[in-house]
Amino acid sequence: MSLDRYPDLDPEEGTVVSEELVVDDDVLVKAFAIGPGGELSTHVHEGETNVFHVLSGTVTVLQGDDEEEVSAPGVVLHEKGVPHGARNDTDEVVVFTASLCPLPG
Repeated sequence: MSLDRYPDLDPEEGTVVSEELVVDDDVLVKAFAIGPGGELSTHVHEGETNVFHVLSGTVTVLQGDDEEEVSAPGVVLHEKGVPHGARNDTDEVVVFTASLCPLPG
């Protein structure tokens, strides 16, 4: 049995791939890989806090009306109810995890 839950994520240009790593009563952790030119659409979690952990590359984080490039290693907090998303403006694949808690009901 392996304790490592990190998936093999290999997105094509302009695409996003994701995989759930941990799902339990308290937290959801997903891994995202964004190919060059790809975008995770802006969305909102009304009752949950969301944290991005940038593992490789540089991602443009969208939060409300703001945009900021965040390079690995980087951590971004998205408060409850704040619109957020991510875009890859580079020529390399970007990989990050997103932790969401409490788990949506």
